[in-house]
This record gives sequence, structure tokens and C-alpha cells, in this order.
Amino acid sequence: MSPPERAHITLERLVDQTRTIYSLPYFYERFNEAINHPRSSIADIAKIIIEDQGLTARILKLANSPMFGFYAGVDSITKAVTIIGTQQLRDLAFAASAMGVFKGIPEELMNMAFFWRHSISCGIIARNLATCLRESNVERFFVAGMLHDVGQLIMCAAIPDTVLELLALSRSREEHYHHTERNLLGFDHADLGGALLQAWKLPANIFEPVACHHAPLIATQFPLEAAIVHLAEIICQALEFGASGEWCVSPLEPAAWERLGLPVNILATILNQSETQIEETLSILMEGQ
Repeated sequence: MSPPERAHITLERLVDQTRTIYSLPYFYERFNEAINHPRSSIADIAKIIIEDQGLTARILKLANSPMFGFYAGVDSITKAVTIIGTQQLRDLAFAASAMGVFKGIPEELMNMAFFWRHSISCGIIARNLATCLRESNVERFFVAGMLHDVGQLIMCAAIPDTVLELLALSRSREEHYHHTERNLLGFDHADLGGALLQAWKLPANIFEPVACHHAPLIATQFPLEAAIVHLAEIICQALEFGASGEWCVSPLEPAAWERLGLPVNILATILNQSETQIEETLSILMEGQ
């Protein structure tokens, strides 16, 4: 691909192009409107989810899975709203429907089973790191972790030939994939994923960590969230939980680790806790895909 051809590939153009092919899950905007409407009841909010039987089934399975161990007995969306909370349920519902949004990615570019295993693993580990830090609404960490590499899917769908070139160059140069993207295109898949989620009007505490997961120190609003997703991805790469397109493990930003203030020995506990949750969550979210 020549420099003039690359000049036509801009972040803004890819976001616009993607929005015409892939749309935000139908329920999401309605759910947001209901949350923000002063007269909305729990029943009104639950009704939006209940209209999609497949989504309802996945959410209830997630709510009763090891990820929510202490929420056993969540047998209705109304109860899920009451126990989990409206914003948390919105984020969980988005995660449960996100896998259905991106379809038709060529197998030679991305093995989707490996991709979602990596992504869900990152989301689970990010959520457990956040839980360990006693953060509120840990579902946002799960969603940000799960969607951290969504920019790769955008590129695979919109510029497949360029992706093949980038993958080959990354390996031949022994250069991290996101560095190759930035060197050739002027942006990387993290920038692109964050921009799409922002265009879809997801909250900043999700789109900024996605945009900054390779460079957590540039996060201005949510540096802790960015640091957590950054660490979670590196753990997933090191342990080969799925595949992310990188041919080697990305370097850890020391300042991001220091920001978390966690003892190193807590990581073994988090990983042991995460492994069961990863398998269960993957099987729930992969249903029907």
C-alpha cells in the first residue's frame, strides 16, 4: 500500500464507515433514555431487555454465573435491575449483545473464537482487578476490557487488505502490532475502538480506557480504568488466553502498575478466581453466535 493510498485511511472515515455497517444494539439507546427519564420505573427499564428473549436469557445466566457468585437466585430481569443496578445492567446487557454486532469478519484475518476468548478474558480479569480495588460498578471494567480490541474488528471489516499488510509487517519487523498500525496509519486500533464507542455514545469511563489501553498514561478522565485494562490485556497475552493479533507480549507501563497499588502476590488469587469465570462467561456469551 502506497503512502497516497494510506492517506485515504483516516480514523474519522473508518468510524463513519463502520457506523453504516454495524449499529449500536437496538436496546441501548432506549435503555439509556429510560434510565435518564425521571418517571421511568424498574418495570419500564426491565421491559426493554425482556423484549429480546435471547438477550434476557444471556443476562440471567450471567447474573447467576460465577462472575456474580453472590447473586444466585436472580430469576427475572426486574430482580436483576434491583440487585445489580440500572447502569450496571445496561453495561452488562451491552456486553451480552456486543458479540452479535460484528459479523462476517474474514477467518484469515481474525479467528473470532480466539478473539472473543482473549477479549472476554481481559474483561473478566479487569473486573476482578477492579473488585480487588473496591471500585464501584465493576461492570464498566468488564465492558471496557471485553471491547478493548474492538478497533481491530473495525479494521478487519473496513480495510482487510491493509490489515494483512500490517500483520505481515509487524511480524517481519518484530514490532508490536499497534506500533505498526500507528507508524503506517497515524493511529492504532485502540484509538479507533475508542472513537467508535464514543460515536455510539457509550460513557467515557468505557471509551477512554479502550482508547488508552496501550498508553494508559495519556488517559485524562479515567486513568485508573485505563491502567486496569492495560494490565488485564498484558496478563491475557502472557497467559495466551485467546489471541489479540499481537505476536508477542506488550510491555507493561510501570506507572500504570504503580497506580493500582496492588501487591504482586494478589495476581495469583485473581487469576485463580478468573479462570472459572472466563470459561463460564465465554460459554454463555458464545451461545447462538
